[in-house]
This record gives sequence, C-alpha cells and structure tokens, in this order.
Amino acid sequence: MADPIAAALADIRDGRAVLLVDQEENPGEGMVSAAADQVSPELINFMALECRGLVCVVLTAERMRTLGIPLLARDEGGDGKPAFGASIEASEGVTTGISAADRATTIRVAAAEDARAGDVIMPGHIFPVQACPGGVLARPRLFEGAIDLVRLAGRPPAAAVCTVLGRDGELASATELRRMSEDHGLNIVSLGDIVARRLRSETLVRRIAEAELPTAFGATFRAIVYRNSVDRYEHMALVLGAADGEGKTLARVHSQCLTGDVLGSERCDCGEQLRAAVDLISAAGRGVIVYMYQEGRGIGLVNKLRAYALQDQGRDTVEANLELGFKEDLRDYGIAAQILRDLGFRKVHLLTNNPQKVIGLERYGVHVVERVPLEVKPRPSNIAYLRAKQEKLGHLLTGLHLRK
Repeated sequence: MADPIAAALADIRDGRAVLLVDQEENPGEGMVSAAADQVSPELINFMALECRGLVCVVLTAERMRTLGIPLLARDEGGDGKPAFGASIEASEGVTTGISAADRATTIRVAAAEDARAGDVIMPGHIFPVQACPGGVLARPRLFEGAIDLVRLAGRPPAAAVCTVLGRDGELASATELRRMSEDHGLNIVSLGDIVARRLRSETLVRRIAEAELPTAFGATFRAIVYRNSVDRYEHMALVLGAADGEGKTLARVHSQCLTGDVLGSERCDCGEQLRAAVDLISAAGRGVIVYMYQEGRGIGLVNKLRAYALQDQGRDTVEANLELGFKEDLRDYGIAAQILRDLGFRKVHLLTNNPQKVIGLERYGVHVVERVPLEVKPRPSNIAYLRAKQEKLGHLLTGLHLRK
C-alpha cells in the first residue's frame, strides 16, 4: 500500500512546509506546519501573509518544562482545548521580537536540542502549545499532528505552525485550503494519514497476561490480554489454533457490548453475533476473536444508556449518537489490527457485516481475504436497530428490506 504522507515527510526533512488538515474529505480546518528547528524568516512571513492565523511553536511537555514555560490552563488541555503556554522570546539574537526574522529565531531557539530555560524570556511574540503525550493517537488534533509529522520525518519533536484563515477572517474553507495547496505547492496530509502511518509503523500494543480459557462451546481458547501505549484500555484476543496453520483463518473484531454480550439484551445483535463467531471458529478449529474495549461504538457505557433513552423517545441508534454530540461510529480499528499482526494473523477471513471493518483493517496492514457474513435472525425488539445499521451505516444485511 502506498504511503500517502511520504511526500510530506520528505518536505519536512528538507525544511519545507506542508498543509495539515483535520480530515481528508471536506476538511474543516487547516494548518501550515514545518519542523521548528529549520524554520526560516521566509516561512514565518508566508504564515503571516498567507495563513493569517497565530504563529505558534508546538513543543513536548518535557521541552516546556526544560524551558520553564508555564501553562496558561491548569488542566493542561484536558478539556480538549489547546494547552497554551506563556508567550516567549529568544533571550538573545532578536531586536523587537515581532519581525519574521526574530520570530524564526525564537522558534529555532525553543526547538534546539540543547536549549535551556535561560534561552527564552517571557512574555514574547511566539505562543508555545504543549502537545498531548501520545500524539494524534491520544488526541487527534492538528497540533498533535504537526509534532507527530516532524517526529516521523526524523527531526527534533517541535513544530512551527499557523492556522489558515480565509479572506473573511474565518477558518479557511475546504476550497480555500485546496487553492492554497495548489498555488504554493504544499503537500496536503490529514490526521487520518498520520494515524494510519503510526499504526502501521509503530508497535503500540503489548501482551500483559495469557491463559487457557475453556468455553461452554466446546473449544479451549488461548486468552491474551493487551494494553497499548495510547490509552488506558485493555483488550483481549481469543485464539484457537496456530496463526501459521494451513487453511483459512476466521477472525472476528468484536466491540464490547455489556448489555448484549453479558446480559442478553435484545436491543442489538451483538451478543448473538459473538456467540455465532465462537461457534464458527470452534467448528473450523482455527481462528481469532479480538474483543475490543469500545462500548457503544466507542461512546462508552454511560452514553450508550443515554442513547437508549433517546431511542425510547423515537430516535434510531444513529440519531441518538448524533444528538449526544458524537459521530455515528467513533470506532477505529488500528489497535485491533496491531493485535492481529502481533499474533501473526496478517491475512484473515473476517466475520462481519460491516464493510468499514474491512477497510479499517486493510488500512492498518491486515489483509482481508474475504468478508464472511455474520447475520443473526432479526427480532421485533431489534429490527429498527438493524435497519438503522443497514440504511445509515452501510451494514450488509440480506434479511432486511430497505424502507422507501
């Protein structure tokens, strides 16, 4: 698979800027970004004239502490807002501090590997932003994307950035961002590209515990619990047979559903799908179930029950998520792909009705040889749920008829 950010990384290594956007399709925000240790007066001038946003330097928490830069927010960005620090100026080599040359000097000083607290003074004309540990995998924002790009390019982890504004002073539109890219020869890279690159190239999961797990279905699985370096969640793989055995490998990536998997809720088909996957893999004598801690398509148990309450008032499962302020489906399959790869399952026959799982695993380096349907019999209590998955999320369900 071609790497969509290879050209952007080459630009950063060579001291050029790239255009970082929040999403590939119809981006809502864009930011010009470059390696801070190589920033030039010309680039700062370009940011001021063409981007029109605030010129900032993105630094790690360790660098912020080394330079003695205090944060302006006590929660250090825990509310999702950028963690800005006190404005800075280079203590030497600048005059007024506001010129393009002076601001470039300040940014380079802050990014220098041997920089110390005395090398900058406060206040100044450059605003530092502290990136969240874990980068885009922990917090998918442009500031984290900028520092991840620089690090992936092999430069010291500090980025010079400026948000792109339109002529009207608002965030630049998707059309304006594309025009900027074309007019100035800036390669575009999205946060999704960075996430995919990191999940393909870095090992972020590790095995924590392992034991044999006899089941009521006749097979004894090898249960392996994983942690990852991005968040606090633990996921489990249930493995039957060897990864390098002959024949096809059935695989199921299953999102935790406490109400369906454990309590037998008839509002969804999750529990029945899980049991059907266990049966199929047991019968085949070889396969894997990756059980992901991402309740309610990633919104968590509390919000899942809130969504149930909205469904009781007439919303469908997608409408309820949207009304609560979430996307239709927050799940990402990068960690699941890493678990499959760690286990040696790089080619699988995927038990799913969701084509997005196929796309997600393929993007992160697991080849889906075949999609194997995993349909269960609809019930009166979950028919509306299944229809919403079919009509609004694109699930491939043959036993239902689309409403007109």
